[in-house]
Amino acid sequence: MEKRREIPYLVRPTTAVLTRGFDPRLSVGSARPAVFRSSTYVFNSPESAERAFAIALGKTRPEKGENVDLIYARLSHPNAEILEDQIVPLEKGARAAAVFNSGMAAISTVCLSLCSPGWCVVHTVPVYGGTQHLFDTLLRPLGIQTIGVAAGDGAALDAAIAEAGNLVLVYLETPANPTLRMVDIRRAVAAARRHPDAPLVAVVNTFMGPAFQHPLALDADLVIYSGTKYLNGFSDLLAGVVLSRDEELITHLRGTRAILGNILQPDECWLLDSRLPTVMLRMNRQSKNAQRIAESLAQHPAVRRVLYPSLLTEPDQIRIRDAQCDFPGAIMTLDLRGGKKAAFSFLRSLRILRDAVSLGGVESLACHPRTTTHSELSPEDLELAGITDGLVRISVGVEDWRDLQRDIREALDVL
Repeated sequence: MEKRREIPYLVRPTTAVLTRGFDPRLSVGSARPAVFRSSTYVFNSPESAERAFAIALGKTRPEKGENVDLIYARLSHPNAEILEDQIVPLEKGARAAAVFNSGMAAISTVCLSLCSPGWCVVHTVPVYGGTQHLFDTLLRPLGIQTIGVAAGDGAALDAAIAEAGNLVLVYLETPANPTLRMVDIRRAVAAARRHPDAPLVAVVNTFMGPAFQHPLALDADLVIYSGTKYLNGFSDLLAGVVLSRDEELITHLRGTRAILGNILQPDECWLLDSRLPTVMLRMNRQSKNAQRIAESLAQHPAVRRVLYPSLLTEPDQIRIRDAQCDFPGAIMTLDLRGGKKAAFSFLRSLRILRDAVSLGGVESLACHPRTTTHSELSPEDLELAGITDGLVRISVGVEDWRDLQRDIREALDVL
């Protein structure tokens, strides 16, 4: 009998996110993954236990297609494995992922896995306030040098990378939070590749990805997400995700994760996995809403400027945007005339938008970065980052854009 030819399983990302990495036969025929709340797992045999530990400790590697027994939920568990498999197709160029119990857990694990005393990290400024706090209060006391370069200054970033000694990591956040400054990912990667220490390039893609910007396709080594934000989209869990084309690098991060104990727990994995099929739908709606609102506010007399990708005026920023962003996204920042007093008055006057930190949820939120998310930064770092008293960051949700526009306009009109 002629052997039937196996047809490769090739589907698009929005299909793969619903079909790969999950076998209903292993969940009593459930059409969608169940929650597996277990701390420990029964081995198939003593030999399979020995094999599982040898692989977990890095003494050997699994064979292609091998089903390795699970050991203990701090190392991995079924819901983490399902989520890690199903999130990969959403990130162009990715081959493996690791999930964590917050975005900061993901960032901390990357830094602690790659950096040792005496080594150096070059990073763009601004970064999220919690990340800056990590650099200042944990990495530097451990003897790890951190060098900040203003986001969008390609020449300065090239120079900082070239001049840094013992450089292990180039850490980019683009667009920058909350100034929306763009960083040329390809240029940064090229500078890193020229360095004799061969540093890795990690990109925080929370604002734009996975829908609108694809760092791995631009040759970055790692892409990092606060899964709390757009990947989840409902402001009801904390999560972090790291993806790469390098499966061994992700295995290394999982090993550090097992030591730190910061894996995402089964219930949160299950919930986040259920949100992945709607990421593109939500982000597209939010981006369309934001663009309509941002462009309508640009001439308001209370607004000095609207920081938003479709309103960029610097030629180099426009070039970077057009080269690496498919759409402008759903984060805008208003630079209000009148400084902190005007910003606080604006926030008090909003009725639909809520005064809260975080972003990426279906609900619209606004905050004052200088006194909240970035309040940990020194005055010098705030000045370098361009985070002034008049900035208000807005995360646009999926509400009717006309209602949001009216709410923002009415709050601006009282200033």
